Amino acid sequence: MTDAPHPAVMRVVADAQSKGIKAKIIHTEATARSAEDAAKALSVSVGEIVKSLVFKGRDSGKPYLLLVSGDNRVDEATVGALLGETLTRPDADFVREATGFAIGGVSPFGATREIATYMDEDLFRFASVWAAAGTPNDVFEVVPLQLRSATKAQLGPVK
Repeated sequence: MTDAPHPAVMRVVADAQSKGIKAKIIHTEATARSAEDAAKALSVSVGEIVKSLVFKGRDSGKPYLLLVSGDNRVDEATVGALLGETLTRPDADFVREATGFAIGGVSPFGATREIATYMDEDLFRFASVWAAAGTPNDVFEVVPLQLRSATKAQLGPVK
């Protein structure tokens, strides 16, 4: 007997599908909460993991979703300059309010509201990458160009 998918996972799959992406969900027994955990669970490099990070505009309070290669750290000043606003790190409540996901399960698809998205150009080093699918134990594989196109992400450096 199999359990029904988590509602957040179903939201990710439906949104991805509406944008032309067929997201085949992989449920990991080990947590995929961090890029390192996900890479280990999937037997891929850390760089192939998409970290979906939410930042907050200091002045506007607007959420920004940054899709970052797992082996990169975000330089908030660099990305903020590209976005035209200083970025701050929000608390878990802001992340859930902005996306509908808990930290560790934030996905590029399925947010409960529109969110401006920025994508790390280093993800294009890989033929495919892995992103969270709404929970810390669910992921899906996607081609970086498809991810950028479907999310309408602005592309650039993060470090």
